[in-house]
Formats: sequence, structure tokens, C-alpha cells
Amino acid sequence: MNDTNDDKTISVSGKKPLSLKRPSIEQGTVRQEMGRGRSKAVVVETRKRRINRPEDENPVQKINLKPRPAPASSARPEAKPASPAPSKAPAANPAKPGVVLNQLSANEMEARRRALQDSRVRDAEDAKRAEEEAKRRAEEEAIRAKEREEEAQREKEEQERIAREAVELQAAESAAARSPKEAPAAKQADTARGRRDGAEAEGRPGAPSRGSAKPGRPETPKPSRPKGEADRRRGKLTLTAALDEDRGNRGRSLSAMRRRQEKMRRSAHSNEAREKVVREVTLPETITIQELSQRMAERSVDVIKHLMKEGQMMKPGDVIDADLAEIIATDFGHTVKRVSESDVELGIFNIEDDQAAKVARPPVVTIMGHVDHGKTSLLDAIRNANVVAGEAGGITQHIGAYQVEKNGQKITFIDTPGHAAFTAMRARGAQSTDIAILVVAADDSVMPQTIESIAHAKEAGVPMIVAINKIDKPAADANKVRTELLQHEVFTESMGGETLDVEVSALKNQNLDALLDAILLQSEILDLKANADRTAEGVVVEAQLDKGRGPVATVLVQAGTLKTGDILVAGDEWGRVRALVDDRGDQVKEAGPSMPVEILGLQGTPQAGDRFAVVENEARAREVAEYRQRLSRDKAAARQSGSRGSLEQMMTQLSDAGVKEFPLLVKGDVQGSIEAIAGAIEKLGTDEVRARVIHSGAGAITESDISLAEASGAAVIGFNVRANKQARDAAERTGLEIRYYNIIYDLVDDVKAAMSGLLSPERRETFLGNAEILEVFSISKTGKVAGCRVSEGKVERGAGVRLIRDNVVIHEGKLKTLKRFKDEVAEVPAGQECGMAFENYEDIRAGDVIECFRVEHVTRTL
Repeated sequence: MNDTNDDKTISVSGKKPLSLKRPSIEQGTVRQEMGRGRSKAVVVETRKRRINRPEDENPVQKINLKPRPAPASSARPEAKPASPAPSKAPAANPAKPGVVLNQLSANEMEARRRALQDSRVRDAEDAKRAEEEAKRRAEEEAIRAKEREEEAQREKEEQERIAREAVELQAAESAAARSPKEAPAAKQADTARGRRDGAEAEGRPGAPSRGSAKPGRPETPKPSRPKGEADRRRGKLTLTAALDEDRGNRGRSLSAMRRRQEKMRRSAHSNEAREKVVREVTLPETITIQELSQRMAERSVDVIKHLMKEGQMMKPGDVIDADLAEIIATDFGHTVKRVSESDVELGIFNIEDDQAAKVARPPVVTIMGHVDHGKTSLLDAIRNANVVAGEAGGITQHIGAYQVEKNGQKITFIDTPGHAAFTAMRARGAQSTDIAILVVAADDSVMPQTIESIAHAKEAGVPMIVAINKIDKPAADANKVRTELLQHEVFTESMGGETLDVEVSALKNQNLDALLDAILLQSEILDLKANADRTAEGVVVEAQLDKGRGPVATVLVQAGTLKTGDILVAGDEWGRVRALVDDRGDQVKEAGPSMPVEILGLQGTPQAGDRFAVVENEARAREVAEYRQRLSRDKAAARQSGSRGSLEQMMTQLSDAGVKEFPLLVKGDVQGSIEAIAGAIEKLGTDEVRARVIHSGAGAITESDISLAEASGAAVIGFNVRANKQARDAAERTGLEIRYYNIIYDLVDDVKAAMSGLLSPERRETFLGNAEILEVFSISKTGKVAGCRVSEGKVERGAGVRLIRDNVVIHEGKLKTLKRFKDEVAEVPAGQECGMAFENYEDIRAGDVIECFRVEHVTRTL
């Protein structure tokens, strides 16, 4: 017997006595079920303890295990208990291959018996569940069969009823159509038809026969004639085909009969035509055909048919103008009411207020002046004075507007970011500023930007208060400032005019109270009032896209009261007010007239200077915003396409079309240096390129200078000055370079080199030589080739050539090939012969002269 892992029989070796040693760890082989009829043998090791049980006293019998046959299906095979073999059974059966001999312990036998019992329980449960499932399915099938029988019975009764109605209707129509003479014949025909129908009814399945004593199962009638090809292709047998099969003619369908009856009934009950309903159709400037048909309560198909009769092929989605829409509506008998598209804004702005409801409001003040005359210092001094006094008026600088309080009265200050924004606000008609403070330095007096500020204030039509700053300096001369202001039609009170002037020092905090008193006095003269009990209306001071809060707009309420939850329109954006934040950073529930607040909740970021107003609902706000967005797109498209403009603009563009500009933004330490730099740069200009100083000023480079340079594409130059941290950060974000200089000659040389880069390079032509054509040859693959002799200079391959005939240039191009005998050569000197062919040109003749030249582009400098 071979020794295998599965063979655990007792072995006898040598002359030792026969003994049975029970190991502490026993091994056995167990068949493991893997599903789908598959199994495998697994070796199991078990650690045994000696337990005195009755079955342990019985000797362990040797069991022959046969391999499990593979099942035919995926069902679980029935397990049978293994009976113990007799004690004298042979150890193995060599006649059967694949038999595994093993010795099982009592625990293994007990485990197998328990597994067999569990398997039988599971099989019984599975059989029970299968029986219940089959029973449930049989009940459901019986119910469905009963329902099908009832449905078939109802359909059969419905078909019989429809057939009877159709026969009666057809008989009535045929009887009404016959004349009195044809009545007997028709009666006989109907009688014959009735007999035939009766005979057919007797022959149909299910009909009782005449001679049968009791009803039985009828026999299937045999066809009187064999089914032909047409009958096989006829398809499903319908009721009309069955009724008209013997008559040979095809009658109308049941639906056609019903439609005819309905038509006859309508004509009998309503002989008069329906009256046309005339509607008033509101027509905007443009409208689609679909929308027009809906407003007229007509079908869009009828409108399109009407347009087709007029020779116009259109679709329901096509847009037509108001004139064509009016013609269509008039042709359909409706009245027309023309409205403008801009009417959607009616009733939003400039609402008439009740004079009795108006109350006093705080003044709105804008501070203007030269950037180096202390405007920012004056604003900081007013803020610090207010904070030291312990009154309300903390500032959040980034919102651009804040309020201070003086003697129980509030004053609203707006920090406009430059003259351009201020002018844009004036041009849009936003009367956001009541008083303008003109800041003039007592040592520098009136400067060019001071003159621009005066022009802005006069254009806005607001009164001015002159604040003469820097009176603490030794070179301060306030009378000189007043005298120079007379040249620009600004008459102060000390000079006999009406303009208030106050001498202040932002650095020493001198006369700041006097300036605030002057503002309050001017506001009393203006008698500023507003109605707070109405819908809010105002102007957007500035707007930004905050990373955490979304679109944030700083607005100034001019009339009414803005509340949380209001729906407003600001420019071409709209939204619902989610939160109101005042200048201190606190959330408020409402904002009255002349109060600056931040608004959260807009759909997008509006433009600075846009007007805002509160509307009644979201639909109105969305309509107004869409109209304004459409206007913005149209304006942008018009600018891109290039509007004609005035004749003066056209002539200016034509004259300056060939001139390139080099924009510059210059900041210096003193005004004299700036003037010297500007004069030196202007002298560098030529007819092709010139430098233009878009902005210049004394003082450090600020963030507003970087913004202006970015918008205009200018280079920033600092002479003996530096940029502050905000300006450096802005320049780094925008990728703008700031150049610093302390010697004016280096500055001029760099600007000259940069302007030279704008000059177009000079085209310089060098003569190489001439060649005379002696003979012209035609080659199949190459084309026409000129046999030439170089008469002067040399001819190079790749150089430019001209073909001269009778001293007239008839072609200019390049050489395609240059050969000396059969070899390609780079050049041919004078006195030698060669073959030449032109690129894309073959009109060459003997006697023509070929001129060879080289073109060079030379960089130009100023």
C-alpha cells in the first residue's frame, strides 16, 4: 500500500508489539462544498481531549470514502449517513479507482451527523418555500386569467354594440337616400341581406344551429374558397372589412361616420358664424411671431400662413419689428398699442415726493484737489478728531464713504477714487454730492489738477468750500491762493464773493471744527431735505467681488429708506438685500437718506456711479436688469464694429492713424523736476512715434497711479520718489513694472530706447548684379528655364530678382533654381553662363535682363 497524506492506517514495523498511540493533534480530510455542484478535499487538524463517552468505548471502524459523483444540475445532492463498515472488511478495494481511505474520529462522525441533519432541515424548508411560491403563483395566474376573460367579454360586447349601431346607421342613410320607386327593391335587398346575415350567423362559431336539439360545440366552418395571396397579405380582419366583404365595396369607417354626425349636428344647431373677438395687442419694439400669436389668441400656423401669402417665409421663433407686427395684428382684426422697450424703467426713478413728508437729511460732501495738497491728510485728520472726541464715526476705509457727527448733526463724506470716477458719476446724472471741498496747499497755491477739480465741481453744479491747507508751513501764503482762484472764477468771501474759505492744517489739526461748521452752514443754506417714507433710491459709490461674501456694493441712499429684504435694481444687476453693513462694520436693519451702507445679496457686481432703486417684485427687477444688459451688449457691439462719430473725430483719427504713442505716468519729488522731465520727453517725438504723459504729479507713487497706468497701458516712472506698499502690491498683482531714476539723463535715454522699439525697421536694398537672358528652354518637370550670362556683379541663389523688359520692371520675386551646367550652385560671378528659373512665373523671353538684389531690415533709432 502506498503511503499518502490521506492514508492514516495503522502500520506495523519490525518486531515491536502492536500498539495504538493516540496523537495529540489528529488530521482528517473533509469534503467542502463550493456551490454549483463543486467540492474539494480539505485537510483538517483537530486537538483532542479524552472524554469518557459511550461512543468512545466502541472501536473506531475503518471507513471507505467514495468520491462524490458530480451532480447533473446545480441543485444540492441529497446527503446520506455513512454506515460503519464491518470490522472484518478489507482495508481497501483495489478494483475501484479514486477511492480515498481515511480513519475518522468520533468527533468527526458526530460533526458529519449534525451536518447531515442540518442539510435535511434546510432541504425541507426549501421544499416548503418552493411549494408556497408555486401555490402563490398559481393563485395569481388564476386571478389574471379571470381578469383576461372578463376583459375579453367586455370587448366582445362592445364590438357587437358598435357593429349593431354601424349597421343601423348605414341602413338609415341608405333608406333616406333611396327614392320612393326604389323602396320595394331596397326592401327586398334588405330582406335578402338579413337572411344572408342570419345564415352567416348560423355558420359562425358559437351560434346555435337550427337542427340541433341541444347546444353543443360548433364546428369550425371551412372556407368556401382557398385563401389567395391578397388575402394572406391583407393583414388584420377589421369590422368594416368583415361587413363589406360580400358586398364588394368599401364603406366609410366608424370614425368618419361619427365626424359626419357631429358636423351635421353643429350645422343644425349653429347656423350663424361665430363672432370675431377683437383684442388690444401690446407691441414692444421687437417681438417673436410666437409671442405675437399668443397675444392675439391666434394660432402661430395661421400667422405664418398669412406671412407666406405676403411672400415672407418665417418660423415661429423669428423676431420681427413693431411695424410688421402692427400690420399683422391689424390684418387679423385686432387693435394695436405700441410701447417702447424702455418703458420697463418707468416708475422706478425720479418719483414725485410729497413736500410735506420731506425732512432734513445730512449733507453729502466730496473732497477734491491736488494729490499733493493734503486731501488724504485732511480726511485722516477729520477721522482722528472725531475719534478723539469720542463721537460716532469709526471708519471702514475700503467702503469709500463714512459719516461723522458735529453738534448732533451728521455729515457724509465720499472718498471718490479720482477725477475720472467723479466725472463719470456726474455724467450719469447721479446727484450724489451736495457740497465739494476744494483742497489747495498754501505753499503750492493753484496747480493744474486744482483747475481740473474746479471744472468738475462747476460741471456738477454743486457749491464749493475752499480749504486752504498747510498754513503751518513757513512758505504758506493764503492770500496768494485766494488771488489765483480769482483767475478761475472762484470768488471767496474775503474777496467779496460767496464761496466759503477756511484756513486749516491737517498736520496740526487746526481749524477742523471751523471747516465742519462751514459745511453745516452751507447745508442749511441749501436746505437739504428728503422723504424717508418711500422706496429707496440712490447711487452706487463703489462695488467689489468679495471672496467670502460675493458681490458687495457700497451705496449712498439719496431718498427713501433701504431695508433688509428689499428687491433692488443697481445698473444692470439685481438682487435681494441680504444684509446691510454701515461704515462701522455693524449690521443694520435699514438705512435712511444720505447714509452710506454696504449691500450683500446682488446677483453681480454693478459699476461705480450706477443708480439703484427698490422695485416691487423679482419679476420686475429681472425685467429691468435684462433690458439694461441688452443695452450694454448693444453698446459694446457698436464700439467693436466702429461707430462713425462726428466729422471732427473722423479727421482726427485719419491724421493720427500713422502716429504711435508711448504713454507715460511720471511722479517726481518736486514740480520743477516733473516739468523738466516732461519737456525733455516731448522733444523725443517724431512723425511716427511720440510720448504722451497721461499723468504727472509730485509725491510718492500711490495705488491710484497704478490703477490709472494699468487702465491706460502706461509705463510708471518715479524720479527721486518711491512707491508705497499698497502701490507695490498692486503693481505686483497686475504685472506692472515701476522704473526708478535719480538722474534725468538716464531717464531720457531709457525712454528714447523704448520709443525706438516702436519704430518700424528700415528696409535697405543692396544691388548684387545683372544677367542677360540668351535663350529660353522648356523642361517638362521644371518649366521654363532661362539660359543667362551674368553681365555685371554676381547672381546669388535665394536673393530677390526683378525681370526687366525694355527698361520696365514686369516681375519681382525669387529664384527657384540656379544651375551651372547640371549642378546647383550658390552664386555665379560675372562673365559666366548659368540657368535660372523663377518661382511661380514663366513669362520670360530672350533679351530680358534679370536684376539680382538683397534686402536687409535695419533697426531704427531716434
